[in-house]
Amino acid sequence: MKPRLLALLLCASATNALAQDTRLDVTLAGIQHARGSIRVGLYADPKTFRKEAQAFAVRQVAAEAGTVRVSFEALPPGRYAIMAYHDEDGNGELNRRFGMFPTEGYGLSNNPVVSGPPAFDDSAFELAAGTAAREIGIDIRY
Repeated sequence: MKPRLLALLLCASATNALAQDTRLDVTLAGIQHARGSIRVGLYADPKTFRKEAQAFAVRQVAAEAGTVRVSFEALPPGRYAIMAYHDEDGNGELNRRFGMFPTEGYGLSNNPVVSGPPAFDDSAFELAAGTAAREIGIDIRY
């Protein structure tokens, strides 16, 4: 093989590796019981953070006491944030007292301590180009 062609093929392979999509594995810990489901919203836009209908992607799994795991496949590089909650009654939303205080368990990427509505920036993380997989741990708080 000619050196020029070999260099071109190596360069193309490196470019494909950099453009590779990433798998994100999310471990949710501290789930109190197995009633209902766990809903995990992945957000790529600060303006839509916490608005599940506008999430980049949503996963739902059966609740299990202790720990559950969900995955998001083929994510492009970028900045993301996660909000997860234990949908104990299966109504598809995080129940709140007085419209403000969560009455079901919830958690955020980076596990920030918040007072008031959580902000995208407090929970944001990067998925770097060329990373095949990344793991995130979230504590569910009741």
